[in-house]
Amino acid sequence: MQLVLQFFDAHIDVSSLLWLFPITFMFHDFEEILTVEKWGNAKGPGILKALPGFAKKMYASSFQMNTHRFAQDVLVVYSIIVTATLLAAFFQSYFLFLAVLHLYFLHVFTHIGQALLLKMYTPGVATAIVPVLPYSLYAYYRLMSEGIVGWSDMLWGLAILAVLLPFCLLLLVKSRHRGALSKR
Repeated sequence: MQLVLQFFDAHIDVSSLLWLFPITFMFHDFEEILTVEKWGNAKGPGILKALPGFAKKMYASSFQMNTHRFAQDVLVVYSIIVTATLLAAFFQSYFLFLAVLHLYFLHVFTHIGQALLLKMYTPGVATAIVPVLPYSLYAYYRLMSEGIVGWSDMLWGLAILAVLLPFCLLLLVKSRHRGALSKR
C-alpha cells in the first residue's frame, strides 16, 4: 500500500488531485444516468410495495425518475462540486470542498447499503466502489498529509455539510415531486 501511495504522491500534484473530484463524480454519475430510468421502471414498483407508508411517499417520485430529469439533478450537483473545486484550487478555500467530499465519501455507503438491503444491483454501486471510494480516501489522506487541511478543517466541513444537506435534500425532493406531477 505504501508503494501505491508513494507512486500517486509522486505523479499527482494537489491541483490535479482537486480536479479529479469532478472527473470521478462524472464517471460515477454516468453509470447512474445510463441505468436509473430502466432500473427504476423495472424494480421501482416492487421496491415501493415493500416500503412503509412514509417512505413510499418520500421515494415514489425517485422511482419515476427519467433520464432527462436525473441528468438535471446531476448537473446541479456537478455545478456545486465544480464551484467547491474552483474555490479550493484557486483560492485555497477548502471548507466547501471538504463538505462536498464528505458527502461524496458517505454516498458510497448509501449505494453499498442499498445494494445489500435490496440484494441486487442498484444504479451507481459499481462506480461508488471504484472510483469514488478510492478517490475519497486518497483525497483525505493527501490533503491531511500535505498539511493543506487539518482535523479542525475536516470538522468544519462536516458542520457545513450538516447545515446545507437538509436544505439541499428538501429542494431535491420537492423538485422531483414537481417533476413527477408534471409527467401526469
